[in-house]
Amino acid sequence: MTEKKSGLIRRLFSAIGRVYRGFRSVILNLLFICIVVLIAVSVFSGDDKVEVPPTAALILNLTGDLVEEKRWTDPVATAINESLGGQEEAPEVLVSDVVKVINKASTDNRIQTMVLDLSMLGGGSLDKMQRIGDAITTFKAAGKKVFAYGGFYGQTQYYLASYADEINLSPMGAVLLEGYGSYPMYYKNALEKLKINTHVFRVGTYKSAVEPFLRNDMSAEAKEANIAWLAELWTDYKVQVAKRRGFEVDNFDETYDALLQKLQAAEGDLSQYAVDARLVDAIKTREAFRRDLIAIVGENDEHTYNHVTFADYAKLVIPAQQFDNPLTDKVGVIVARGVIVDGHAKAGAVGGDSTAALLRKARNDDKIKAVVLRIDSPGGSAYASEVIGQEIRLLREAGKPVIASMGAVAASGGYWIAAPTNEIWAAPTTITGSIGIFGLIHTAENALPSLGLNVDGVGTTELAGISGGLPLFQGLDNKAKDLFQLLIERGYTEFLTMVGENRNMSNAEVDKVAQGRVWTGTKALELGLVDKLGTLDDAVKAAAEKAGLNNYDIKVVQQDLSPSEQMIKELLGEAKAQGWLPNNAVSAEQKLLGKLTQQLRQDFVLLNQFNDPNGVYSYCVSCSIN
Repeated sequence: MTEKKSGLIRRLFSAIGRVYRGFRSVILNLLFICIVVLIAVSVFSGDDKVEVPPTAALILNLTGDLVEEKRWTDPVATAINESLGGQEEAPEVLVSDVVKVINKASTDNRIQTMVLDLSMLGGGSLDKMQRIGDAITTFKAAGKKVFAYGGFYGQTQYYLASYADEINLSPMGAVLLEGYGSYPMYYKNALEKLKINTHVFRVGTYKSAVEPFLRNDMSAEAKEANIAWLAELWTDYKVQVAKRRGFEVDNFDETYDALLQKLQAAEGDLSQYAVDARLVDAIKTREAFRRDLIAIVGENDEHTYNHVTFADYAKLVIPAQQFDNPLTDKVGVIVARGVIVDGHAKAGAVGGDSTAALLRKARNDDKIKAVVLRIDSPGGSAYASEVIGQEIRLLREAGKPVIASMGAVAASGGYWIAAPTNEIWAAPTTITGSIGIFGLIHTAENALPSLGLNVDGVGTTELAGISGGLPLFQGLDNKAKDLFQLLIERGYTEFLTMVGENRNMSNAEVDKVAQGRVWTGTKALELGLVDKLGTLDDAVKAAAEKAGLNNYDIKVVQQDLSPSEQMIKELLGEAKAQGWLPNNAVSAEQKLLGKLTQQLRQDFVLLNQFNDPNGVYSYCVSCSIN
């Protein structure tokens, strides 16, 4: 290489280095500015205290999906994204926070009434909404009225609205109650076009988790199982709503003909149809509704009714840091929400090691006398599920009772981690069971040659390269397939044995209700898969009784944020509350538009999360409801 060329290359790399350092400096400066702005917002708004008028309405304006535990998000990345106007992905609201706010308002003499503004409420399972509904019922029992107002009530919004004394609808509004369905996306043709081969190893007639990769439609067995539990949920929904609204269950329109007939009678007016069907009580403009509330609680300086929002009232009710009384005994609550994965996972997923660490933390805490494992999971890694199960057994051996409390779903791996507990509680609408396992391997031996790529080589044994992903490029021969199927069958036997030992059932008895089939909590109780039906509060009381506790506190055992993460999180929350950061919540109507791309993304994210070291999974795909 000539000296001239060498100098040119040096100058080129030097220029690239300067550009990189300059870019890095700009990014770091932007980050510093964002943090300074957040600190300034926190400091200068520190004296802004929430004031509740002497007579006021609590506006329950919930934004996002109802969850047991908020998923973890990087506070720094979130701060930068939102400061630049980026959209917050799928906002979430804790059910426990909503319940605390409503219960406090029930005894607050300043709060005269409640307004349900559910326009920004996302999804929520029946068990979560029932917990909030119970709190609303307590509020009403204190002699306080509840009013709902909205332009559109979807199924989730309407369920909560049915607890109101009066449901009001905008003149151009609508109510849509469509029932429950399960409509997975199927990839067989797409994989064939891409020349990707799918190898499935499973046990269980009803284990349909792998069907989307093998078929273009839902199998008869999956349809049979799914329609059974979906019909139970829909019946439960209708019975509850009909009772609160004072009409018959057959008032729900479940066919196009029935809906068309009623709409024709209302001359195509959706809001009038809702009134005629007694789904709502009145059609009102926003101004008319405001005047009605002003007559009850008075008018403020902004010429609307005196009120306090959910977020503001929560600041008074829910302290930033919970005080832990070191003198009282505790019932520990650990939330297992999301897909079960091997290793460590942040909130929003169930890491085998990280959840086991929380259970171990509870075992080593002398003040925690009993534990409630709150499960909201469709399963995942069988290995990680067993890691969690082992820690549950150690808790029991330490003399601390463990109660499983099932939320919306505790199926497959979610049931695996429930089985070793002292007692299993489920909601009537819990989706559980799905006792079965599978292995899934995609290979591209037919796709690579079409791209001009080939893999070849030698190994000292037939097994060489199997753990390094060689089957992805060369496919699986029959011997390898037999090996994987044997491992899956062994895993299924272990699943049956573990459940049988903990439920006092034989393997044959468990197998009859297993085979990957999904059940509701009510049916699971009949089949002996759960012990009792009840809420999280019921499970906590049961845990306290088993530990012989009369006076106790509830302690949520969770992963701790670092001091810097906690500071940025609090600053971000304060900045958003003051309006310095945009609130980009997605409405229920907008969410419908993203269904297709959302399902595609979720399916492939799920595949990426499958990290069981043995490639063995206990997961329920059909447990998601559309």
